[in-house]
Amino acid sequence: MGNLGQIISFAGFISPGIILFLCIVLMYKIERIKQLQNMASKLRDSVDEMDEQAKLIVRTDLELNKTQEALNKKLNGLYGLQKLSRKLSSTLQEEQLFTAVDPAQLEELGFEKGIIFLYNETEKKFILKAAVNYQKDNTEVIKSGLDKQKELFLDFMSKEKAINSSVSAQNKETIAKINSLFKTTSFVIAALLPKEGNRGFIFLGNEDASNLVTEGDEEVVNILATQLAQGMENARLFDESWRTHQELEKKVEERTHALSLALEELKIVSKRKTDFISSVSHELRTPLTSIKGYAAILLTEKLGALPPPVKERLEKINRHSDELTHFINDLLDISRIESGRVILNRQAQSLRPIAEKVFDLLSVQLKERQINSELIISPELPQAIFDTNQIERIFINIIGNALKFTPPEGKITVNIYAKGNMVEVDISDTGCGIPVESQEAIFEEFYRVDNLINQKVTGTGLGLTLVKKIIEAHEGKIWVKSSVGKGSTFSFTLPASPLK
Repeated sequence: MGNLGQIISFAGFISPGIILFLCIVLMYKIERIKQLQNMASKLRDSVDEMDEQAKLIVRTDLELNKTQEALNKKLNGLYGLQKLSRKLSSTLQEEQLFTAVDPAQLEELGFEKGIIFLYNETEKKFILKAAVNYQKDNTEVIKSGLDKQKELFLDFMSKEKAINSSVSAQNKETIAKINSLFKTTSFVIAALLPKEGNRGFIFLGNEDASNLVTEGDEEVVNILATQLAQGMENARLFDESWRTHQELEKKVEERTHALSLALEELKIVSKRKTDFISSVSHELRTPLTSIKGYAAILLTEKLGALPPPVKERLEKINRHSDELTHFINDLLDISRIESGRVILNRQAQSLRPIAEKVFDLLSVQLKERQINSELIISPELPQAIFDTNQIERIFINIIGNALKFTPPEGKITVNIYAKGNMVEVDISDTGCGIPVESQEAIFEEFYRVDNLINQKVTGTGLGLTLVKKIIEAHEGKIWVKSSVGKGSTFSFTLPASPLK
């Protein structure tokens, strides 16, 4: 009994401790359960978040794939457009422009079908220009449908921007009609608007409902339509240019033929004129020689003394006979040069002796008219190739003209120098000058400048013509520079002798 009591007494003593311990353990377990519940909740949240992220990744991947497909389609379209652009830019014929789009390139652009129509403004009807993946009976049905819905498509052709069937802003009923007419489920239609000529449109579409057109396709077709319209304009301009060129060539050919005939006639007339002048000149020489001879005999007074009035008239006859003889000789020389009958004795020699001789011959006239003169010859002057007698005549003729038209106290200057492979002679005076409008004509036969001095000075109008013929026969040129009231400068060239 004692032991039992002790045990009971001991149990009563330790029971509160056990209960306290169990309470502590229970509280710990409860706290642990709460922690595990929090962890489980967080885990569920993480799982949910990961699920959302997984769904987002899937959606993003789908979007990326879709974007990649659209990008690839657009790149293929641009690549196809680039190839097509090269073909369009390589031709200037309108018909070849419309046949440039073949099935392979149409596929590269992202379309299954294509058709092009132009509207003939004169005949008021649509004309088929090209069709890809359309049968003939299909195109006839389409053309008939276009004629029935003419206003609708003319309205499309007035718009600068392409029309995309997938854009919600479009009239669904109209889109359905167009799809039905062209046997497509989606399409892009763009106007062809050249600056001149017939307008039209290009229609590209897809029959496969899963292959819908996009705004990117619209951009590609817009660019293609612009290039086609530009190609049509270039072809039109080229065609007009080609026709104009052909017409011009024809006119040039006709004019050349006419000029050739005129030239032949001119040669014939010139030959007849030369032959006539030569014949008449020779015919005039015989009586002129007799007149001059009889006048000279009478002037010697061997047949008897002459009264002063008679002698004065005979001297006039003799003087005019000399002038007429000089005139006839000039005519004969011109006709000989023109006909090629003059043989020039051309030799390499210096112009100095010729110029000095002419100045010496004319020195008396220069002194009488109180005209100063100067001869300038380059110290390095090369020899020229010429006929001495003919070039002497040129110096006498030009300086003689300068004497006639230079007033007292005036000056005549002759300057001779080398210029390239030619020797140039400039003969200047301080005379009355020549009007600009007469500077070319003075080298023509019988032309005389209409001025007061010329009305007083006698002349035939053949001197400068003869000078020009002689210079040209020497393979040289002659020209004049002059100002009215300031004088003139006659210049001519002769071939220089090559250095040995």
